[in-house]
Amino acid sequence: MDMLESAFMQRALIAAVLVGITAPAVGIYLVQRRQALMGDGIGHVAMTGVGLGFLLATNPVWMATLVSVIGAVTMELIRAYGRTRGDIALAMLFYGGMAGGVFLINISDTGSTANLSSYLFGSLSTIADEDLWAISILAAFVMLVSLGLRRQLFAVSQDEEFARVTGLPVRALNLLIAVTAAVTVSVAMRIVGLLLVSALMVVPVAAAQQVSRSFRATFAVAVTIGVAVALAGTTTSYYQDVPPGATIVLLAIGVFVVLTALATPLARRRARGRLAAAGTESVPGSPGAPGEPRRPSDDVKV
Repeated sequence: MDMLESAFMQRALIAAVLVGITAPAVGIYLVQRRQALMGDGIGHVAMTGVGLGFLLATNPVWMATLVSVIGAVTMELIRAYGRTRGDIALAMLFYGGMAGGVFLINISDTGSTANLSSYLFGSLSTIADEDLWAISILAAFVMLVSLGLRRQLFAVSQDEEFARVTGLPVRALNLLIAVTAAVTVSVAMRIVGLLLVSALMVVPVAAAQQVSRSFRATFAVAVTIGVAVALAGTTTSYYQDVPPGATIVLLAIGVFVVLTALATPLARRRARGRLAAAGTESVPGSPGAPGEPRRPSDDVKV
């Protein structure tokens, strides 16, 4: 394939795989915490980091990581301690981050409208070797946290009070989730773009929930969908000259629609089966029989 002969496409495809893995891996915790739009807020803040990178002539990916981590920690602290005016503080943080990024890029010597667009919506041709190294290191950190601490992160995402009672460091884990989400935004911005990165963190997870009933299965299916749409979107962008970020997100939404359509009749069939089973006399020792309650894990969807 001629696509694989291009050095920039080789870098883009590797980056796409890393993005497809990391975004849903963190997104599953954000969805469970009902913070699906957190990635969008971090993306706004990361724009200031990109602007600082151009202004200071440093790698924008590393600078965006630093600024987005600071922003994510601030967001988590506002969520934890903010009261009636917490939403106003978050809005000022988001809008200030985006405005600061646009301002800094325009006053820098190396910034331009093209640079801004590539970070907002993603670009295949602008991924340099140093960007790929930065993305790889950051992706390794994200996966180390997401997989190595998956039990603790799931517990605190599911029920903070219960996690606190069991002795887990809830505050530290909440901050770690925020930091990991910020790093994920920096990983994905070169492919998906800062304005669309939140969609890749959420939509594959929502699609996976339509066909899976456990955390492990949801995690695996979401990552599979993420990698598939990232590669398909990147390939389509190369051959059709369309924005990679928008293409990837639209493909992810398409997968969600298809899986939802397939899951609906299956759920109805299961419901009818349960009603039929409830209307017959249960055999002792069988699932659902008196004295043999169903396990919570049979019905809980992560």
